[in-house]
Amino acid sequence: MPSFLDRGIEQGAKALKHIKCYYNPALKTRGKWMSVVSYKFKHMKPNWNRRDFLKTTSAATLGALAAGAPIASMLSGCGKSKLGDGTADTVILLWMAGGMAHTETFDPKRYTAYEIGMQSDRVLSTFKSMPTALDGIHFSEGLQSIGSVMDKGTLIRSYVAADMGFILHSRHQYHWHTCYEPPQTVAAPHIGAWVAKELGPKNPVIPAFIDIGQRFTVGEAEELKAFHTAGFLGNEFGPFLIPDPSQGLESVRPPVGMDAKRFERRNQLYNDLISKSPVGEFGSEYQKESLKRSMEQAYMLLNSPESAAFNLNLEPKASYDVYNTGRFGLGCLLAKRLTQQGARFISVTTEYEPFVGFDTHENGHTRMVNMKKMIDGPVAQLVKDLDKSGHLKRTLIILASEFSRDMMVEGRPDAKVQEQVSQPDVIPDIKFYGMHRHFTEGGSILMFGGGVKQGFAYGKTADERPCKTIENPVKIDQVHQTIYHALGIPEDTQYIIEKRPFYTTPDGKGKPIKDIMA
Repeated sequence: MPSFLDRGIEQGAKALKHIKCYYNPALKTRGKWMSVVSYKFKHMKPNWNRRDFLKTTSAATLGALAAGAPIASMLSGCGKSKLGDGTADTVILLWMAGGMAHTETFDPKRYTAYEIGMQSDRVLSTFKSMPTALDGIHFSEGLQSIGSVMDKGTLIRSYVAADMGFILHSRHQYHWHTCYEPPQTVAAPHIGAWVAKELGPKNPVIPAFIDIGQRFTVGEAEELKAFHTAGFLGNEFGPFLIPDPSQGLESVRPPVGMDAKRFERRNQLYNDLISKSPVGEFGSEYQKESLKRSMEQAYMLLNSPESAAFNLNLEPKASYDVYNTGRFGLGCLLAKRLTQQGARFISVTTEYEPFVGFDTHENGHTRMVNMKKMIDGPVAQLVKDLDKSGHLKRTLIILASEFSRDMMVEGRPDAKVQEQVSQPDVIPDIKFYGMHRHFTEGGSILMFGGGVKQGFAYGKTADERPCKTIENPVKIDQVHQTIYHALGIPEDTQYIIEKRPFYTTPDGKGKPIKDIMA
């Protein structure tokens, strides 16, 4: 497996090449770098597709890199408040990529067993409800381990995803992770990048923002890259990528057979690549220095004792076996080890790949059985282990997905969009038994530790279809601001970009859900 430096060079070259294809010399000579961005947004189609998404996000990346004024001067604070006394120091985001159905997981409804010839509209849940550690709160069958630790966390049952027309996973995942609906005229930072920028590393040798489990060689790779970024904040605040947690140690050391001198030459090659690229030629000094600082941080980790945290072979076998349900489970194990070594923001994903995992366009019930086996034990064990070691009190764990699913409704009941899944009125085969359509009017989020209430449930969805939010709706800006609030990051955090303030949440209007805070 290539080392982190090899991957950095390879991905950097691809990224620079990708940016270069949107550079228009004619526009530049007229002093209109941003015209290319404005043009793309002005001529967008009402019902845009994946290609439109890629074009606009790539143009936004160019906007962040080469806006009219120097990036460094844009990144001066804008009268924001000082950091507060937070209840958390670390965040772990457990990302259920692909659209996790709330009625099949943490908010089950009436169970209807499978039988050939059954009416589709009768089915609300395909699993039985099981009791949890909270009186009166049930989870779907197969999630008993997570249910057993809910006395240590909060269940939000009323998440409502944005209404953005025809549903694309890439758009909703971009929105969830950045809090901004695409398209934007600049690359919006991932929430992990905001945290890294505002708080810095908790341990100076551990990357402040670590992303575990997402490969960019499957499915919609370029769309995923669009939000796995620090955007205008600078590369040093971007994610340290570990696609395969079982090979995490390979991420922090040179390839086998590469001595120190050759390693230094490789680093110089990377610096040369930067200087000859559009970043080096047209980017601001801030962006160039930020890119170099990210490499320096990697060197610090390489030679530190903390690098052992990436080696899962050092974990006791009994513990390793509990987490070993696959790449996601081992990602949770790595997150535990990194948290104990002073990580700041860690994202662990089940990985998004079209029509795989939680992206259940068919065989919803059967696929969900396997997904539950993947997440149930590791998530519960992560909570238990951090609680036992004393880290849970100052670590905020969030489990979430971009939207939910339903058997009948695509979008939301009062704003249906083009259907992407054919669901027969009468079910002739088990492959049609499950939640296959994208549903945005309800969803579940779990939170543990970090100052949230223990043994608490917030919000409610209807017990009959459409199983939409009917009490205490929660939007993404509230989720983000709740995380920032727990970390002590002020609501008015902002930077000047394109001569206007850019907040952590759109227009700085997001408010934390204080009812769930202890």
